Amino acid sequence: MRLFRSDDLLGIARETLEFVLEASEETHPNEYMGFLRADDARKLDIDREGQVITDVLVIPGTESNPVSATVRSHMKPNDMRSVGSVHSHPNGALRPSDADLATFGQGEVHIIVGAPYGWGDWKAFDNEGAQTTLDVLDVEVPDQHFFDFTQEDIDRELIAEGRDRGVVPPDERGRIGDDDENEGGFLSWFR
Repeated sequence: MRLFRSDDLLGIARETLEFVLEASEETHPNEYMGFLRADDARKLDIDREGQVITDVLVIPGTESNPVSATVRSHMKPNDMRSVGSVHSHPNGALRPSDADLATFGQGEVHIIVGAPYGWGDWKAFDNEGAQTTLDVLDVEVPDQHFFDFTQEDIDRELIAEGRDRGVVPPDERGRIGDDDENEGGFLSWFR
């Protein structure tokens, strides 16, 4: 049971499904793999309790080839928004393999996308591998703020560290660079 939200999965955002189809096509002939994340439906202006899939998380270091995709499970975050997985079958088969079923343990829904990656080339499955219905919803997907900073923020931090315009930050004694390099000159007054 999850705290503070309904477990009902209402569907997937159209924009998210478009992303999955495009990513699968771009990865072809190799498999594409990611984890599905959901937001509270009320956050998306849906007047119902439940969740909508709005995001796909791709784990760094995922390796894929034409017949499989391998995720470094230790890299997967413990994410309360995680609701399942998505992967492609470059051969076009829209049914889970035995290997797929072995990975379906976590999450509520698992999407398989098959070549040629059009609107009808995907199916959703539950943890047992039974096909399930997943509605495609026209909702506004919230902006993700993983990197919520501006260029001004970056510049300010670089200046504070002394790394703007090639300036090396001082060491713990206030000196800059090697002793041999700073005999006199403009920066010698820091000593």
